[in-house]
Amino acid sequence: MENENFETVNVAVQADNDEMKGKYLTFWTDGQLFGVPITDVVQIVGMQEITQIPEYPYYAKGIINLRGAIVPLIDVRLRLGKPEAEYNDRTCIIVANVHDIYFGFIVDEVEEVTDISDDQISPPPKLNSDTVNQYLTGVAHKGDKLVLTINTAKILGEDEFDALIQDAQ
Repeated sequence: MENENFETVNVAVQADNDEMKGKYLTFWTDGQLFGVPITDVVQIVGMQEITQIPEYPYYAKGIINLRGAIVPLIDVRLRLGKPEAEYNDRTCIIVANVHDIYFGFIVDEVEEVTDISDDQISPPPKLNSDTVNQYLTGVAHKGDKLVLTINTAKILGEDEFDALIQDAQ
């Protein structure tokens, strides 16, 4: 995948959407296992030099230049309210397509691509009678593990998404 450009990869993924239904990329953040639909994932890259951007939200670490594409980075730990941790050799960036814009999500460690059927996913727990976590889409039972499934498009609020897009352009 290293030599392919994003558009080529994205077209290939969209062509395989039916085949990819029910497949999730799972990753660890602060000891919790999360999953995102594989159809949202463009590629996984190792950590690299990050250019910080003034006045970005605290969880937006900056941008990277990935083969000529400017990709804003979100530290998933910080976005989910977890404590900051030093990056290591297991830390990586999941590049995802969010509304036809590429974002990098910094995670502690990628686990695997796995099949999770709809009947393995329970609705997310309600925080109170009116509120449900805005980006948590469900809790999947995968063997003896629980996988918190998240919506990559909603991990950023609408205002934050617009602000990050303007800064990255």
